[in-house]
Amino acid sequence: MKLGRIAVPTPDGKQIRLVAAQPEQGRVVDLARAYALTLQRKAAEPERARAIALTVLPGSLSAGIGGGTAFLDAAHAALAAADDASLPIDEVSWRAAVDSPVIRDGLTFEQHIQNFHRIVAKAQPARSIYQRPGYFKGTTAKSYGLDEILPYPDFTEALDWELEVGYVIGKSGSDLTPDQALDHLFGITIFNDFSARDVQGIEMPIGMGPQKSKDFAYGIGPWVVTMDEIDSIEGLKGQVRVNGEVLSDTKVEDFVYTPAELLAYVSIADRLQPGDIIGSGTMGFGAGVEIGRFLQPGDVLELELEGVGTLRTPVSTEREKAPWWPEPRPYPHEGWQA
Repeated sequence: MKLGRIAVPTPDGKQIRLVAAQPEQGRVVDLARAYALTLQRKAAEPERARAIALTVLPGSLSAGIGGGTAFLDAAHAALAAADDASLPIDEVSWRAAVDSPVIRDGLTFEQHIQNFHRIVAKAQPARSIYQRPGYFKGTTAKSYGLDEILPYPDFTEALDWELEVGYVIGKSGSDLTPDQALDHLFGITIFNDFSARDVQGIEMPIGMGPQKSKDFAYGIGPWVVTMDEIDSIEGLKGQVRVNGEVLSDTKVEDFVYTPAELLAYVSIADRLQPGDIIGSGTMGFGAGVEIGRFLQPGDVLELELEGVGTLRTPVSTEREKAPWWPEPRPYPHEGWQA
């Protein structure tokens, strides 16, 4: 099943609804509406049917996943009323496919690691990259879905994309082994770790990880595909297009650490939660920095992943200026030697 989130107008403002995407039929199915109809066909009162449907199939995908097997059972049952609760797929307003409690982003593909260090760092990759699966945590406040306009932040001249597999967690788990980890995977999506490369170069030597170089936008979508539709994550093909021009073709391959190892490592002394998203790290040639191209105002970015679909992101035509930006302080350690 392909599960996504859309915004629908109501008298009280826009409401987020969970949908089953059926691109081959050109439609999405409003799952709560469809499930309410199935309950009414079993003699439920309309008001109670709607209340039950919105509880089991809420607008929050994370909350829905947290309902366990009852969630997917209800989603499949809802499709019995799909014809009476569908909308044209090209007419809906998408949001980030999952509203994750925690966003983490990994670093697991050898080709991207080599490309990035050759082009940006001008040095060999750090030995620590090969000692454990690296990842950072990002903001959950700035996630964008299919066709949502990305504000172009005024503080960067090097706005980049990163084509990644987003691993969406299906059930809680701590201290997992790789043999156990994939049993906790609900599905996959496209995860785009937008990056301000020039800002990243200033932030990383601080030693606190990325900040404004990452925490202005994450792309998640167009929908989450449940694992029963994915034969294997390894080998999935990807493509990057800007303004319709193919910039790179890539593939899920050359793991330094496998998806199972990344998920297991994240869970050590921590807890995976339903709806968490963990980025795989960028696929080889899946970022603009690897091919000498950054996004410009007005560009339209398309990231495609086999088995999932295409996450399209239009970039705003105007730069968004921050109301304040910190001034550099005098460096007090000129001439200092250890």
